[in-house]
Amino acid sequence: MRIGSFSRLASGVLLLAGLSSAAFAQDSQSRLTGLQLSGDKPIQIESERLEVRESENVAVFSGNVSIVQGPTLLKAGRMKVYYLKDGGSAATGSANIDRLEVDGNVYVKSENQVATGDSATFDMATEVLVLSGKEVVLSEGENVIVGCRLTVQMKNGQAKLDGCKGGSSGGRVKMLLTPGSQNRQ
Repeated sequence: MRIGSFSRLASGVLLLAGLSSAAFAQDSQSRLTGLQLSGDKPIQIESERLEVRESENVAVFSGNVSIVQGPTLLKAGRMKVYYLKDGGSAATGSANIDRLEVDGNVYVKSENQVATGDSATFDMATEVLVLSGKEVVLSEGENVIVGCRLTVQMKNGQAKLDGCKGGSSGGRVKMLLTPGSQNRQ
């Protein structure tokens, strides 16, 4: 994938914000029905710094990183983009992306949906997104789901939310559903 068509990253990281409010039970898998982003929409990336390490095939955006595509916003402290060693240049955006790592208070918002965690990774080849942290919180209006590790298989829309081992929740996923809340949005 070319960095110019960065939307697989955005749809990977941002799709997690489109979870259906009743989609999860502890350690079960469900189909994601949320946000789908278009590959032809522009993506704006801003940060305080951009460091390109051509010899390592890495680009690092750091300091108040903000990524916007349409109504979707991702904020984090840092995003590392790892490129395949198949030619092209990370500096000009012509290199193929291998994987992304985002960390530092990851915040994703799209319209009325929000997801937060400490870090996220997206593997381009397997199309697997993992959002993790001390507490991963997914919310849509008044509905909230909390765990510690969200794994999304982007190819088939399957998702799994794991509870927090050793925490005050006893390793369980927590969910608060408010009846009729979808009609109030």
